[in-house]
Amino acid sequence: MKIKSLMIANRGEIAIRICHTAKKMGIKTYGIKTSKEPNAYYLSFPDEIIDFSDDIEDIPEFLDVERLINAAKAHKIEAIHPGYGFLAESPYFANRCEEEKILFIGPSADIIHKMGNKTIAKQLAKKYNVPLLKGSQGNVKNPEEARKIAKSIGYPVILKAAAGGGGRGMRIVEKDDQLEKMFRLATSEAEKAFNDGSVFIEKYVRNPRHIEFQVFGDQHGNYIHLGERECSVQRKHQKLLEEAPSSALDEKLRTEMGEAAIRIAQSVKYYTAGTVEFLLDQDRNYYFMEMNTRIQVEHPVTELVTGLDLIELQILTALGEKLPIGQSDIKLTGWAIECRINAEDVQAGFSPFLGTIEKIQYPKSKNIRIDSGITDKSVVTPYFDSMVAKLIVTGEDREKAIANTFNALQKFWVKGIKTTIPFHKAVLSNEKFKKGDFNTSFIETEMESLFYQGGDDEMLGAFLATFDFLATLETEDSRTVDFEKGRNISPWVLNKRLK
Repeated sequence: MKIKSLMIANRGEIAIRICHTAKKMGIKTYGIKTSKEPNAYYLSFPDEIIDFSDDIEDIPEFLDVERLINAAKAHKIEAIHPGYGFLAESPYFANRCEEEKILFIGPSADIIHKMGNKTIAKQLAKKYNVPLLKGSQGNVKNPEEARKIAKSIGYPVILKAAAGGGGRGMRIVEKDDQLEKMFRLATSEAEKAFNDGSVFIEKYVRNPRHIEFQVFGDQHGNYIHLGERECSVQRKHQKLLEEAPSSALDEKLRTEMGEAAIRIAQSVKYYTAGTVEFLLDQDRNYYFMEMNTRIQVEHPVTELVTGLDLIELQILTALGEKLPIGQSDIKLTGWAIECRINAEDVQAGFSPFLGTIEKIQYPKSKNIRIDSGITDKSVVTPYFDSMVAKLIVTGEDREKAIANTFNALQKFWVKGIKTTIPFHKAVLSNEKFKKGDFNTSFIETEMESLFYQGGDDEMLGAFLATFDFLATLETEDSRTVDFEKGRNISPWVLNKRLK
């Protein structure tokens, strides 16, 4: 089966990323224009734009299933790629695509439902002999039932939303007298976030590592994994920095966990791209956590250590083609680190920072990849996530990758908004991180400062402050003269000279 047209039901850097691969495959791409960012950078990449900017509906554009379906039918589009977020893990959307004979670039609605419901997923994991934490066999109905289970497995325990993730509907319970309150909070948050207040309970692992495996299946019964990603640098269960492979795994444990990830995929006859997430405790015991039935934000680190195009594999397997590679073909080469550069004020508790990006300067090197939906004059709005760019850097080993990533961050400048660049510099400068001695509590327990400031940063701040002060005096000539060569010069050129 082949397709000639593809709608991208998403925005930003992932829309651009999908465009690149689709065009390489000879597929015509359609993008969605919204009123919230009508001049967005990503709109310059699709072959055609479908205008959703009239605001006639109350439902957000990328969540409006019927409008997306109707637009695809009106333009005779054969397939829809949901990217990540929005409708990427909506069984209803996948089912509507199937009903309308539109190819959904992802697994079937039934697979999405089973893996999206953590209770069902854990039951399948148990059936297929994948290690699980002790906990409830299904959803817990009330605090009394939760209390009985908590006492039997021992505190601390964790309550989790059955229908979703991302840290929502999740509460840690350290002792018995906290349980009733935490149960109410978890179910209420789960109901608001996922329209389903169901929760389950399991033993809480203190300070684990968060390890995920990239898996692929096809519709002919073939499965592979592409190794692991280390995702333990996170705040409030939100990932901030990822790397591949993980310093916590040796080849034996990698093989064992990879085979467990494949068994999860086999349990639902999974096809296309998926990610199986595990917790790894301090004794190197691993436990199945969940499966994400879509492409991940952090997929580039896997692409760079395997040399594979994951979007291409995703499209091919959705089309019904066999996986073109087997497990023995997968070789991990070098190391890759991804920093999520978000528009956030780290010193104000990672609060979103809105505004216009006056100037952005990306680092350039053969070992640097930038995935971004932002350019000069782009506006960071409150309507979408705060990601500015993904900086992905490689090295021949972990030590070199860390050094290369830090150097890339030193050359990454954004003017007009605050970003998480200083935070990532602080992480990469941390001695425990460099040694690979960290877990999901790393930010709270091992970082003395969340904000890196070197000597050059202080000098740069002085220069920029001087320019701003001179600007208020309306002495344009005095602030843009290159006194060495007697010609006008941009402050951004001077910034480079500080390096």
